[in-house]
Amino acid sequence: MAIRINLDVMLARRKMKSKDLAKAIGITTANISILRSGKAKAIRFSTLEAICKTLDCQPADILEYVDTE
Repeated sequence: MAIRINLDVMLARRKMKSKDLAKAIGITTANISILRSGKAKAIRFSTLEAICKTLDCQPADILEYVDTE
């Protein structure tokens, strides 16, 4: 089981830089980088909500389940 994070895709669609997203939602650019790289083990719902609000998208636009079997 794997969860793929498509944050880069949404940032590109919205023509936004990760540092601008970090500033808009109040987290560090390092945390955005961890999310973008797929190395995050968890994400707070409040952070996901802020990302979705800022990028005007749904959680499914950012998170994708990929069956690895």
